[in-house]
Amino acid sequence: MVTDLKEFARTAKPSVAVVGLGGAGCNITTWIAEKGISGGTIIAANTDVNHLYVQKADKVILLGEKICKGHGCGGYPEMGAQATRETIEEIKTELEGTNLVFLVAGLGGGTGTGAIPVVAEITRSLNALTIGCVTIPFTIEMSRREKAREAIKLLAESCDSVVIIDNSKLREVAGNLPLKEALNVANALVGAFVKNLTDTITQPSLVNLDYADLRAVMERGGISSIGIGEGDGADRVTKAVSQAISTPLLDVTNISDCYGVLIHIVGGEDLTLEEVAVTGELIMDKVPNTKRIIWGAKVDNSLTGKVRVMAVLTGVESPFVSGAMEKVKEVEPEPPKEEPKPEPRPEPPKPKPAPKIQAPKPLPKVEEEKSSNDYIWYAIILLIILVMLWYFFLR
Repeated sequence: MVTDLKEFARTAKPSVAVVGLGGAGCNITTWIAEKGISGGTIIAANTDVNHLYVQKADKVILLGEKICKGHGCGGYPEMGAQATRETIEEIKTELEGTNLVFLVAGLGGGTGTGAIPVVAEITRSLNALTIGCVTIPFTIEMSRREKAREAIKLLAESCDSVVIIDNSKLREVAGNLPLKEALNVANALVGAFVKNLTDTITQPSLVNLDYADLRAVMERGGISSIGIGEGDGADRVTKAVSQAISTPLLDVTNISDCYGVLIHIVGGEDLTLEEVAVTGELIMDKVPNTKRIIWGAKVDNSLTGKVRVMAVLTGVESPFVSGAMEKVKEVEPEPPKEEPKPEPRPEPPKPKPAPKIQAPKPLPKVEEEKSSNDYIWYAIILLIILVMLWYFFLR
């Protein structure tokens, strides 16, 4: 029989660890550390010692000191995996006795892409509920997206659930923000997801969400998609739910076929029980094929007049993960417009050719030739006469 309820509650509280892997993963865990997290341990692990040095975490681990020598792994996931295996005992020691582990990384590079499947194998061997929280590159980064796809396939074999945020979908929630702020939105979304869940299961809330509830929905949940919506005014709940469901941060084939749903509602002091109940009902209408729905609610004084809804759909199918060809909408060139043919202009009358003046043909020199022939004959006859005279008279 429990004699000291307070002491038992302290020891029974689930142990939570958030592990940031690689550059992007460490940036997210630093964001969480700056916002503050209740009841969780933050671990940052990277192969780049200079980047690791400036991170905020309860524990920092340099991966692959012998292989990478603190210089990173040059974007090669294979080297990232080898570096993690070199440090596997230190990682296992830090995670010993943990009930819930969030593995955070940005996929497509070297360290995070190679390390996260290896760490997932460790956490599964420790029987911890393992949730991967990853971001994938933009659509135009085809080579990096292919690396990310391979890592997710490996990760899904060891993680209970993998929450994926596609950077290309950020245009729908942060398309009008400056570039630097927009790129930080992905970090903030992953960080907010991890922080809200950790705070909710480790701290009392308006509607409590405990570790057993989370395990029921996330355990062996496969690929998960997250949607976040915010609304204000009279229909703030409807607006928030509609935004969270209609703009998930990962392309999903059919949300109604999901395995489970996790709903987290945050509002100000004016948040009513009716609004909380309506939120759950609206989301249930979108996913009629599952009964695994858990939800929690929390009051945040900074959100007075507003409602923020986070919906996590587990066990969904995504064209990106399944390997279906990603179709990029190409603008088909318009067929060239046929230019109107110019009307034929009447040709001006051709000028008549000027008459050719022929030079007079020279008359044949018949008379001249005739007279010259006569002279020849006269000369021959004269010569014959002279010869005859000589022959008869002078010889």
